[in-house]
Parts: sequence; structure tokens; C-alpha cells
Amino acid sequence: MAKISVENSEITIVSVENVDYISLTDMANAKESESRAADIIKNWIRTRYALEFLSTWELINNPNFKVVESDHFKMQAGLPGFTLSISEWIEKTDAAGIIVKKGKYGGTFAHKDIAFEFGSAISVSFKLYLITEFQRLKEEEQKQFGWSAKRELAKINYRIHTDAIQQNLIPKELSSKEISIIYANEADVLNVALFGISARQGRDANPEEKGNIRDYATMNQLICLSNLENINAIFIQENLSQNQRLQKLNKIAIHQMKVLENIEEKHFLK
Repeated sequence: MAKISVENSEITIVSVENVDYISLTDMANAKESESRAADIIKNWIRTRYALEFLSTWELINNPNFKVVESDHFKMQAGLPGFTLSISEWIEKTDAAGIIVKKGKYGGTFAHKDIAFEFGSAISVSFKLYLITEFQRLKEEEQKQFGWSAKRELAKINYRIHTDAIQQNLIPKELSSKEISIIYANEADVLNVALFGISARQGRDANPEEKGNIRDYATMNQLICLSNLENINAIFIQENLSQNQRLQKLNKIAIHQMKVLENIEEKHFLK
């Protein structure tokens, strides 16, 4: 669940099977009091234009949509006695674009396409700000996903790195404690090559920070770290000493960081 602020109103967004649904209830509350929100939604869905929009959206996106039932509603649209609730629309037509959630954080939610259209029932400015804030949220999520993906890549490559340590550096019959010490030393080869300090030195210098220096690395540093892990695994297999590997890795890190920073300055890497 995420929230965005639109004209000083908090709008909830939920994900259902990796599809974003925006709260129509929150949007309606932005126009009227909470007690009137349901009426705004009900008045909107009973209009001919709203039913045409919803039916067309369902025909495009929902193979289970019941067209005959939706046509029945459209024929009645505009008649004085015609009423239609969201629950009735969903139940009768098997609609997928609008859902109703129960509970504390419940309400009526709609696919972003439908929510943007419903925004017109609030105001033109509200609709435009809603679209802008939603797009900003998606951009931020994409940036965070990119950082997380590279962090996970570094972790996967570190597994390859530790396998190489186990096969080439760890003598047989070592205790678990001795093995962990060797791993810690090898992890710090990469830390020193890239960051200039060991993990412990990083903790001592910044005692208020949680995690380790890798958790505060930039995207470029994570890319470089991922490369160093693979290269160090090769160096280990070639039986290079730790000192030799550290010197080589440091030179490689300096070169790669210069290249990456130069690319970023030219806006080729976001």
C-alpha cells in the first residue's frame, strides 16, 4: 500500500496481483465529507458517459466481462429512477476494473485508468495533479527497484566469490569460526579496494549508522563491487596472494569508478 498527496488530500494506492488500484473513496473525500463520498461515486457510475467508459475499458482488459448486463445498465442510464451501486456493477458484469475492499483500510478502488477518469468528477485540477503525483510515485519506485536489483546482484556475485574462497583458500577440516574469519578477511579485500576502509573501520567511523558500508554505497559503487567480486574470484582461482589481489583490485576499482562517474556526468547512466 502506498499513499500520494493530491491537493492536500491523501490518496491510497493498493497493489492487487501487481496491478495498481487507486482509492476512489479517498478521491471523493477530497471533494466532499466522508459521509458524502459514497454518493459521489454512486452518482458518477450511473451516468451514461461513465458506463460507456467502464464498459469499453472492461471489453479491452477483461475477457470475462458480461457485455449484455452492461448494455442493460447503459439503456437505463439517465432515467429518473435508475440507481446503480459499485457492488452491483461488479457482481452483475463480473467487472475487474473496480474493486471493493472491506476493513479498516477498505473502500472503493479502481484501476489507474478508471481512477484518472473519475478524477474529472472531482475537478480538472485534481485529475491533473493526481496523474502527476501517481507518475512521480512510479518513477521513484522504479529508481528504488534499480538500486535494489543492483544490490541483489552484488549479493549473488558475492556467493560466487565465497564459493571460490571455499574451493581455493580454505584448508580442510577448519572450524566454522575459522572459516568465517577467512570470509571476513576476503570481504574486506573488496571493501578496502573499493572504499579504502574495512567493514570494521567503517562501523567505527560511523557508529550511529546501521548495517555496513555496502548498505550506503552509491549505484556506481554497487556496479563496481559486483564486477570486483567476479574478478577476485578469478584471481583466487589463479592462486594470487591476497596482497597481489588487493593491489590489482584497487587499480581496477579506481579505473572503473572513473569510467562510471564520467558516464553519469554525460547523463548516459541514471
